[in-house]
Amino acid sequence: MKIVAVLFTVIFSYCLGSLNSAIIVCRVLKGKDIREFGSKNAGLTNVHRVFGKGPAIATLVCDLLKGVLGVVICRIVVHKLFGVTFFDDPHFIGYVAGLCVNLGHCFPVFYGFHGGKGVLIAATTLLAIDPVTCCFSLAVFFVLVFLTKYVSVGSICAAIAYPTFTFIDQNFLYSGHYAVIPNTIVAGCIGLLIVFLHRPNIKRLLNGTENKFGQKKKEA
Repeated sequence: MKIVAVLFTVIFSYCLGSLNSAIIVCRVLKGKDIREFGSKNAGLTNVHRVFGKGPAIATLVCDLLKGVLGVVICRIVVHKLFGVTFFDDPHFIGYVAGLCVNLGHCFPVFYGFHGGKGVLIAATTLLAIDPVTCCFSLAVFFVLVFLTKYVSVGSICAAIAYPTFTFIDQNFLYSGHYAVIPNTIVAGCIGLLIVFLHRPNIKRLLNGTENKFGQKKKEA
C-alpha cells in the first residue's frame, strides 16, 4: 500500500503542478504565451513585468491554490484513504507532494517541459506543510529583495535557507514530531531545484545585466 501511496502522490502532484498558472492566466486574459515575452520564464515575476498587476495577481492566486491543494489532497488521500504514514511523520508525504508539484511546475508535461522556476510554488507548498519555516524563508526572500532589488537574489537565498530552516525548526521547535532528516533532504531537493533553474540569473548577476525589481528588461 505504501508503494501505491507514493505513486499516487508523485503522479497526482506532478500533474497538478504541470497546470502552469502563468501560462493559463496569460492565455485566458491576454491571449498571449508568457514564454514568448520578457525573460520567457513562465513565472509570476515575468507575468508582472510583462502584463502588469492584474494577470500577476491572478497567477498568484492560482499558484497559491495549486501549491496548497497539492499538499493537502495528498495528505488526506495517503493518510485517510490509504491509511499510510511514512517515518511516523504525517508531514513527510506533504514534502514529497511539494517536491513533485514543483517538478510539474518547472517541467510541465502539458507544456513541453518548459515552465517556471518554482519559487512561488515552493512557498505555497511549504505554507501548507510547515507555516513557521515558510515565514522564515519568506523573510529571507523579502529582506534580500529589499536590500538588493534583485528578485533572483532573494529567490536563491530563500531556496538555500529553506532546508536550513527546515532542519533547525523541526529539530528544535518540533523535536520528536517530525522526521527531521527525511524532510530536510526533500526540502534540500526543492532548494537545489530552484537554484539550478536560476543559473541564467546567476550568470546575469555576475555580468551585471540582471534586472532589478521594477526595472525594464536589460539586454543580456
